[in-house]
Amino acid sequence: MKAFVTGSTGLLGSNLVRLLLQQGYAVKALARSPEKAARVFAGLDVTIVPGDMEHISGFATELAGCDVLFHTAAYFREYYQPGDHWKTLEAINIRGTIQLLAEAERHGVKKVIYTSSSGVIGMKPGSDWGDESCDPDNYVMENLYFRSKVLAEKEIVTFLTRSALPVVLILPGWMFGPGDTAPTSSGQIVLDFLNRKLPGVIEGYGSPVDARDVAQAMTNAVERGVSGERYIVGGDTIVSFAQLFKLLNQVSGVPAPSMPIPYPLALTVAFVSERISRLTGRPTLITTNGIKTLRVRRRTLSTKAVNELGATFRPFSETLRDEVAWFRANRPELMGDQTSTGSHQDATGNV
Repeated sequence: MKAFVTGSTGLLGSNLVRLLLQQGYAVKALARSPEKAARVFAGLDVTIVPGDMEHISGFATELAGCDVLFHTAAYFREYYQPGDHWKTLEAINIRGTIQLLAEAERHGVKKVIYTSSSGVIGMKPGSDWGDESCDPDNYVMENLYFRSKVLAEKEIVTFLTRSALPVVLILPGWMFGPGDTAPTSSGQIVLDFLNRKLPGVIEGYGSPVDARDVAQAMTNAVERGVSGERYIVGGDTIVSFAQLFKLLNQVSGVPAPSMPIPYPLALTVAFVSERISRLTGRPTLITTNGIKTLRVRRRTLSTKAVNELGATFRPFSETLRDEVAWFRANRPELMGDQTSTGSHQDATGNV
């Protein structure tokens, strides 16, 4: 079996590439930076395809001969920075996705596993949970990234009415795990914790999931996933920032911040950080959009993925332990002064 993976150097994509190789696939990995991909996949038998989702015609012929396309690339991390991102979200996440599907069909790809987001799921009336049957609500549509995924899913439904190409939709939760080279927003939180840059605890929640578990569900979907169906792969649990920091303390030995940061203060800090970012051109560590997104307590259920795809979820503490160990071993330049905690072991002897 031959697989083509977009977004190959991202947190999900890189773990997916490794899993596919373990399962015996021949893998083509799309990468905007071949140099970065060569570092990420050093020593692995991966065919690196230079290209990006804004110029699909430049790499489309590489889809020929592939059995399955795993589309994990999206304009995501950059959205959580100041500025107007809608045109790029629309070009890459919506129009780019449909163009990619058309090229996949034209070049004989047999199945597509598309990565959406559990953020497109609205909540059941009167509850804090939702599943694949729930339509997006106002909260979803106010977040432009989530909106772009909602609209992409609608375009996929329309595409399937005129195409015989099977497309399975995977909706991951808030992903953590080793291999977060960018890093993503979750990886940045872990790094800021390890470097003691977090002054306190904001009121925030998330449904975390290990990127490796999402990758496994995606490979399972090649055989078990039904075209046009959506599968939430989110782990089902809600974790507060206080709980997240407590777990990070346990697996890293780094003291957790304890001072609560009220929501209005967090918004004010984010607002000022955004203005400084606009003036300096440097990335901001926090945005008002991010604060608003994290404050809402929402749980998405992965029952369908468990029953139909055989999805499984490892303990979140294991995910964080492995992520911390990966950062310390592979990205020491991001770790700051870790001399007092870098060799800490938890009670089980794990780094």
